[in-house]
This record gives sequence, C-alpha cells and structure tokens, in this order.
Amino acid sequence: MKILVCTDGSKESLRAVEKACKIAEGCNVNEVSVISVDEGKLDLPIGAWSDVDHPTKEDVERFLKAREEAKEVGKKNLLEAEKMFEEKNIKVNTILKQGSPAEVISEFAEVEGFDLIIMGRRGITGMKKLFLGSVSNAVLQQATTSVLIVK
Repeated sequence: MKILVCTDGSKESLRAVEKACKIAEGCNVNEVSVISVDEGKLDLPIGAWSDVDHPTKEDVERFLKAREEAKEVGKKNLLEAEKMFEEKNIKVNTILKQGSPAEVISEFAEVEGFDLIIMGRRGITGMKKLFLGSVSNAVLQQATTSVLIVK
C-alpha cells in the first residue's frame, strides 16, 4: 500500500499526518510520501506590477522574494511532517510541488500509483467552508485514488 499525505502546516493537516502515522504503523504500508503544494504562479501576475506595461526591477525582485518565501514555508511544513513520521520510525518521502493544489495532488497520486490520499478537512486559508475546504473538496471530486479526509 502506498499512502500520500498532504500538508500545508495547518492544524487540520497535522492531524492528517498523525492519522497517517497510525495507519502506517498498523498496516502493511510499502511507501509513505508527504506532499506540500504551493499554489503560487511562476509568472509575474499583472496586478503585482507598478506599471502594467513594464514591471520595474523592484516588482520583479518583490515577486521573486515572495516565491522564495513560499518555497521555504513549504519546506518547513514538510520537515515538520517528516519529523512526526521519524518519531514513529516510519520512512517517508517528501515532495514539494507548485501549482493548483487539488490538481497537483490528484494527478501526482494517480501517476505515482498511490492507493490512498490522506488530508485535512480544511487548510490554512482564512475562509471557512460549511463542510469541506476548497482543496479537500476538489481532491475528492478529481482524484481517482481513495481519499481519507481527517477532521
């Protein structure tokens, strides 16, 4: 069995990591991977430019700094999850991707042949959905892999 665990550093995603640890301890799990997806774009968003036609050097530098900060947050989230698995003596792979989280998670799980996606009900976004967060709901709709949503 191959398990893919999603993290964004939120309390909900850390509960998903805890649940994945319990499942990996009690089942015949061949592989556990933790993924963090940064939804930032690789190109400069037009709205970020001081001058719509010509971004300034400062615009580009500000954008690149924000991209690097987002990457560091993703690495920190993965390290935190990795430590939780290591405390249980469970080997884990970490993956940092960029793009639309639901699409990246769903596609990655299918292409890599994961049997189960484990994720929190809601992430770090400020908006609270009535039942599910937008990413967890989208993964439920898009993924061909089984999905476990952790409260």
